[in-house]
Amino acid sequence: MTNIKEKLSGVLLCLVIAIPCWLLGKQMPIIGAPVFAILAGMVITLFLKDKGGLQPGIAFTSKKILQYAVILLGFGLNLSEIAKVGTTSLPIIVSTIATSLIVSYILYKLMKMSTNISVLIGVGSSICGGSAIAATAPVIHANDEEIAQAISVIFLFNVLAALIFPSLGNTIGFTNEGFGLFAGTAVNDTSSVTAAASAWDGMHPGANTLDIATIVKLTRTLAIIPITLVLAFWNTHQMKKAASEQGETQYSLKKVFPFFILYFVLASIITTVCTMNGISSAAFLPFKTLSKFFIVMAMAAIGLNTHIVKLIKSGGKPIFMGFCCWIAISFVSIAMQHVLGLL
Repeated sequence: MTNIKEKLSGVLLCLVIAIPCWLLGKQMPIIGAPVFAILAGMVITLFLKDKGGLQPGIAFTSKKILQYAVILLGFGLNLSEIAKVGTTSLPIIVSTIATSLIVSYILYKLMKMSTNISVLIGVGSSICGGSAIAATAPVIHANDEEIAQAISVIFLFNVLAALIFPSLGNTIGFTNEGFGLFAGTAVNDTSSVTAAASAWDGMHPGANTLDIATIVKLTRTLAIIPITLVLAFWNTHQMKKAASEQGETQYSLKKVFPFFILYFVLASIITTVCTMNGISSAAFLPFKTLSKFFIVMAMAAIGLNTHIVKLIKSGGKPIFMGFCCWIAISFVSIAMQHVLGLL
């Protein structure tokens, strides 16, 4: 009971920040509630003279509630959707994901960047922006400033993509299906995919590009599962190796392996099995919504633990990495469509 009371004030603060940010995100989806929450947390923490009593709850929200959000996120993933996408989009999805991860790894080596920030930007750019960062961050034990940095970079290029890509698509001469594939594979976050595809549909009445882009993006999102599992096993192996080198004989898998990722996979399997047996995917919408809200709460907590001045000063390299990933993904998406004869 004492433990709950100790955390309650900090959790409530994150909740109070999250609610208006959630509503703002509904009004301005191109920015998104998680970005509003991080910014609000960073501004509020400038005026908090003493966070001592709030810190246990803030830490709980940024770590545990983020993990609960990832588990619930699994209920929004239907593994059988891959079959509906068709063979034409899968090579493009795999190519763009691989491109982003390779580019981020090369730049990480060349620029001697933080390992965690590089992983988060690479995964966020290649899969699904904020959701992928939220799922990956606890696995690699990223701190709050690293998460805030990665989210900020992804947000910047989300906005640029939503504003630029519809006009770029017209210039290139995309078909409606081609732009749907391009938006679904070259735009980072789901909200920005929706914004870009909706803008295209507005320019081309009856195009129905939004449906194509959404299905492609959903399939791309499924890559969270293998990537987080690989990172989890790799991180566990590294920690076990470090413990062995330090002469520690006691090694607890339970303490180092992020078991919430297995619950996330289990949730996606439950959703897939249920929908295949006639249960509407709408039944899982409350879990998906709660997951998104928990992410907003966690981002508020991360903002409260982030120094905004330090974040701006250290932002040059991460922004350059995000830019390179963004350009490389866009180029590969267009090139693969050309190779496959879709342009």
